[in-house]
Parts: sequence; structure tokens; C-alpha cells
Amino acid sequence: MGLFKSGTLPQLQIAIDRAMTARHGVNVADLQKTLEMALAGKTATYYWEGEMKFPVVVRLRASARENIAAIERLPIDTGTGTRVPLSELAKVSVKFGRMAVFRESNSLFVAVKANVRGRDLAGWVADAQAKVAADVKMPEGVYLVWGGEFENQQRAMKRLAIIVPASFGVIFALLVMALGSVRSALLILTNAPFALIGGIVALYISHVNLSVSSAVGFIALLGQAVLNGVIMVSYINDLRRHGMASAEAVIEGATVRLPTVLMTALLAGLGLVPAAMSHAMGSETQRPIALVVTGGLVSATILTLFVLPALYGVFEPEKAFKKRIAAAIEANAAVAEAVAESKEHELP
Repeated sequence: MGLFKSGTLPQLQIAIDRAMTARHGVNVADLQKTLEMALAGKTATYYWEGEMKFPVVVRLRASARENIAAIERLPIDTGTGTRVPLSELAKVSVKFGRMAVFRESNSLFVAVKANVRGRDLAGWVADAQAKVAADVKMPEGVYLVWGGEFENQQRAMKRLAIIVPASFGVIFALLVMALGSVRSALLILTNAPFALIGGIVALYISHVNLSVSSAVGFIALLGQAVLNGVIMVSYINDLRRHGMASAEAVIEGATVRLPTVLMTALLAGLGLVPAAMSHAMGSETQRPIALVVTGGLVSATILTLFVLPALYGVFEPEKAFKKRIAAAIEANAAVAEAVAESKEHELP
């Protein structure tokens, strides 16, 4: 941790003696304008060359502006009509001053920077905020802002707090449309906690703190976990539609879909193993995502093959499933009858 300081450079400083200016009848504002003209220059008139206009600037020669003695001899008109050298009205010196004055939101600011290692950024900032609030009393007109990477993280987390629930809602709606069952959609979404377990364990074992990158990894992991659930549940539902009992369909579906679930998980997980093991430049961004996805796929795959089939009977009981199938058959029959009647009434 350290205070961010700007560099220094030699500066010409002119400290006006207001008592002497009052004694000689010199207006301080007029003196400042004279110094501005002598050192910075001021446009006196314009020179026209055809249709082009060039300003004519009045100021001291460069050699005089760089010589303190010459600046001290600069004649200043007084209120009595005489002239006195600048040295009688001000002190001219060369001192080291700030190279830049930092401003933000129309206010001066001083930055205190810190690099956090060995713990999560949000937790460190929370402890620092509590310590500062207890031990530091800010003067009037001075306020403290915790910015930098922490500010970006807080902004991203607020957006994720909206995006993640919205993603769950969209995925749930798509599952209901694809499977035709709210129960099956809810069953597939139980894969999300299974995936979170592996992702959290992977972060803990690798000593990687929760960050925006790892949060994005959890969102990516959700899609793969839902895919595994769709592969399993859709096949079990197909078996039951063909008359197979619930217990037999669960066993048959878990057995047949085992290679497919493993293949999809390995395809996504093995491709991220190099990124999960990397410590090179840039790995602080890609490594948390890879760790979360790789670890989450391990737990999601194992629990999908064992826990999901076991929960199937709870979410899709025999009576409810048969009732839904019968309703679907009646609806299809009604549609087929309506189509047939419309064809009979068609003109030849």
C-alpha cells in the first residue's frame, strides 16, 4: 500500500508582498496581469497576410524569462507615476513543485493504492472500511471513495445479480416448452446446485478467491449442467411414453445415457484443463473461469448420473405422468379430428 505521488519539477514562484504593493499604490490584479504578459505572453494585436490572421504576442525574450535577476528587474508602474523593480513588490524564487494537480468530478483528489494478495478483494475492502470508519475522522469537505478494481467488481456483481435470475427464468421457460412439463424442468434445474458444489470446491482447493471471472464461470457452468439434465430426463420421458414403468425407465435411461453424459462433460472439461493449470500472464482472468467449469462438471456429471435418476420419481410420480400423457393424447386426437373435419369441408 502506498500514497500515489506525482513527480516534481522546478517552478518559478513569485510571492507578491501585499504590504509593499499597497505602500506603492500598485493594484495586485494589475501586477498579476503584467507578470502574465511578461512570462506567458499576451496578444497585443493581429497581423494580416492576405486572408490569414496571425496574433502578435508581447512577452519577454526567452533569455530574460529564464533569468531570475532579469525578472526581478522587471519595471512595474506604481500609483505615484514612478516605476519600481519587481523585486521590491514580490519575492522571485525557483522551487520544486508538483508536476500535476489531479482532479476528478471537479474536486482535488489524492490516491492511496494497494495490491491485495492471499485473500478476496471484497473481504479485504470490507475490513479496511470498518477499520477506517473506526479510527479515521475525515475533515469537513473531504470524503473517501473506494474505487479501482473493487469498484469494477461491485458494479459487475450488481449486474450479475440481475442477469443470473433472468437467465434462470429464460432457461426454465425454454425447458418447459421443450419438455412440455413443469416438473421435468424443475428436475433439470436441480443440476445447478450440483454444479456449484464442484466449482466451489475447485476454487477452495486451488486457493483462488471468488471474483467476477469465477462468477462468469458459474454462469457458463449452468448451461452445461442443464444440458446433462436434458439428455437424461428427455430419454427417460421417452421410455415412459412407450409404456415402460418408472423404475425401469430410470435405470434404462441412466445406463444408456451414461456414455453421452460423460462425453459431453469430458469434451467441455478437458479443453479447459490447460487454462485451469496455467499460471502465466493473463491467467488471473482465465484461470478462475476454467477452474469453476472443470470442477463443476465433475460434480455435476457424477450427481447427474446418480442423484438425478433417484429424484426423478419424486418430481415425476406415476399418476401425474400418466395423467399428463393422457391429456396430451386427447389434445392430439382433438387436433387430428379438427384437421380431418376441415379437410372434409374443403371444396373439390
